[in-house]
Amino acid sequence: PRDHSRLLHINRISGELSHKHFYDILDMLREGDTLVINNSKVIPARLYGHVEGREDAKIELLLLRSHSLDVWETLVKPGKRAKIGSRLVFGDGILKGEITDIIDEGNRLIKFEYDREKYENIYNILHEIGLMPLPPYITERLEDNSRYQTVYARKEGSAAAPTAGLHFTPELLERIKAKGVKIAPVMLHVGLGTFRPVKAERVDEHIMHTEYFSVSQESADIINEAKAAGGRLICVGTTSCRTIESVAEENGHIPTMSGDTGIFIYPGYRFKAVDALITNFHLPESTLLMLVSAFYDKEKMMSNYRLAVAEEYRFFSFGDAMLIV
Repeated sequence: PRDHSRLLHINRISGELSHKHFYDILDMLREGDTLVINNSKVIPARLYGHVEGREDAKIELLLLRSHSLDVWETLVKPGKRAKIGSRLVFGDGILKGEITDIIDEGNRLIKFEYDREKYENIYNILHEIGLMPLPPYITERLEDNSRYQTVYARKEGSAAAPTAGLHFTPELLERIKAKGVKIAPVMLHVGLGTFRPVKAERVDEHIMHTEYFSVSQESADIINEAKAAGGRLICVGTTSCRTIESVAEENGHIPTMSGDTGIFIYPGYRFKAVDALITNFHLPESTLLMLVSAFYDKEKMMSNYRLAVAEEYRFFSFGDAMLIV
């Protein structure tokens, strides 16, 4: 069950650690707290096809982000078959695309074509012929696509799941609400930029790919009222955290806003609004690990990771979680 994952509870003030299960989070939340969740929904963004007129020239495509409904930034393999002007065919021809540009790090911009009367939009085709874009270390095909979605996923557009939210069940969320904890949805469509390793010699030379986010007036009001009353702002996952810190004013006030964010949080960053963080265990040299190190302390976080390895916590997308308060 989703909420039976293990949970490492970390107190930043005392340094105290405790080993729990995720359902125990109910006891760690207080009336007046606000949980910020990312309600972006993963799309079946992986497509397999071929170059038009050459069925032997196989192509693998990963949709990263939408520039407009039918124009997408994509990752194409092999890149040598993805020249500007190349035409690609997917799903026995129900979806075709033309490469119109090459952008950062070799990603391609593709304009898609399909029967709009039959399919209405590209998302309907993706649900018919696309596969869920599971991380490369998961080699089995997912039998139930909903396992790679949060139970509160609503807005399609992510190329990867905001995985800290995978631990919640509808029942656990209802019990959390009954305790007097507010739920504030925000949206950030997760792209591959979040997961790209940092290869620059200096951390501050790493450039994050931008991702589209949105904070509604309703959610901003929930957060601001709770903060004014002394409640804690607890972000579920690094994507929710990056969204909040992208919009937060210096005094911690959260405005309604939407747009692109390339915020890169690493040690030395001063958090403006986030009081606590729920997150999974991340890959070495990742921007995600740098964010959690910024939220706590790099050396202490590395010590906690060594403990997690020794205690056999599960890492990455379908792994266990931490609550850092």
